[in-house]
Amino acid sequence: MLLEDFNALPREDAWALVRTCADVPSWAAAVAGGRPYASVAALRAHADQQALTWDDADVDRALADHPRIGERHATPGATAAMSVREQAGVDATDADVAARLADGNARYEQRFGRVYLVRAAGRSSAEILALLEQRLTHDDATEAAVTAQQLREIAALRLAGLVTEPVVQPVVQPVAQSGSEHATAPVA
Repeated sequence: MLLEDFNALPREDAWALVRTCADVPSWAAAVAGGRPYASVAALRAHADQQALTWDDADVDRALADHPRIGERHATPGATAAMSVREQAGVDATDADVAARLADGNARYEQRFGRVYLVRAAGRSSAEILALLEQRLTHDDATEAAVTAQQLREIAALRLAGLVTEPVVQPVVQPVAQSGSEHATAPVA
């Protein structure tokens, strides 16, 4: 969606769209309420700033809308489609990867009481598994901060994928023809 279209949406529609990036209603309302934006950079900056206000309840609510790494979203829709794209680097057909993710997810949930969330976009299975093992060593406060940051990164990437600047086509000036291209030079 182009920025101008996002700016023109009814408030409820803009709020619903932003909420697909992170299920934090107050954040979505602040981002939708900040329209019109002069640029996508201004939109992103405002969204990033507002995401810094998320508290533990906001993070917990948003986490409830994320599947485990290596699994699919429970319900179809915009967030499910985003999740599939984000986890494209995870090879769920690799039995070893699937087993290691299932084990790691279970240990993480046992340790922290919530789903393991990582910005999976652009990361391989090996990177995601290494981060999982590293994060299992965190204390509760450190891991809560890392989880919130990962959620903010996911929200920012999703918003960037939803709202874009218009593509400006270069103006091509026609070349004036002098009519001499077809003239022949005199022979001496």
